[in-house]
Amino acid sequence: MGQKVHPYGFRLGVIYPWKSNWFAGRDYAEQLHEDIWVRAHIKSRLTRAGISSIDIERKGDQIWVFIRTARPGIVIGRKGAEVDRLRKDIERYTKKRVDVKVEDMNQASSEVRPETDATLLAQGVAEQLAGRVAFRRAMRRAVQTAMRSGALGVRVAAAGRLGGSEMGRKEWYREGRVPLHTLRAKVDYGTAEAKTTFGRIGVKVWVYHGDEVPYREQETERAMARAHAKARGPQRPGGDPRPPRKSAPAPAAPAAPVPEPVPVAAAPADEPVAAVPAAAPEPTQGGEA
Repeated sequence: MGQKVHPYGFRLGVIYPWKSNWFAGRDYAEQLHEDIWVRAHIKSRLTRAGISSIDIERKGDQIWVFIRTARPGIVIGRKGAEVDRLRKDIERYTKKRVDVKVEDMNQASSEVRPETDATLLAQGVAEQLAGRVAFRRAMRRAVQTAMRSGALGVRVAAAGRLGGSEMGRKEWYREGRVPLHTLRAKVDYGTAEAKTTFGRIGVKVWVYHGDEVPYREQETERAMARAHAKARGPQRPGGDPRPPRKSAPAPAAPAAPVPEPVPVAAAPADEPVAAVPAAAPEPTQGGEA
């Protein structure tokens, strides 16, 4: 049989955090079922809101619910009426204080855009299949949309009575690379179901966003960088890792100019040199010669 592992659970604790953050003792099972009910209730009430994920945090008798959506207006409702209705429903079920917060995926600070989110892509394909769109066209459109938006790899699979056939089958399309066995690979995974007149069709989407270095490897790299910096010696003031710059030598004084020799004209070899007459002796004192 095929050995299939959930891409998110496979990387849990390595590059992905938990979607439910709380600590419990004997009431662990009760709180776990509460989280399952909260997620199912929100998704059933807001089927058209484009919800990507729902994170839950607990501290004492306080519960925080974080909803990441591509359509925050539908989740919030008119003057916040829909959020208040959700908060009251959860408080009635859990008997605790609840705070619901909505996160918009269209903001620039969001890590994943709606066009490259696996859950939203799966929901889009399922809606098209329910609207009698050809399954091949819907799957290719989802793959092209994600690749144009910056994804490094996309895989879309649909299974069921595709095209209304009598026997169910599975079809999939892939573009780019989707490394499912690499722990540091950020692979987003999402599923959806299309309710058609001839049965349900399941849709799965994998989106590869690149590699992320785990926290332990980051600490190891920082320690190695510190060891290399210590081995290099002193550093510049202010923590600059470059070695101190050597001072340039002082410029030497310019040397005194050497006088050029004066050229002397030489007489031609065929002309006689005139004799220079001797100087007459100077007369001495007293008229003596």
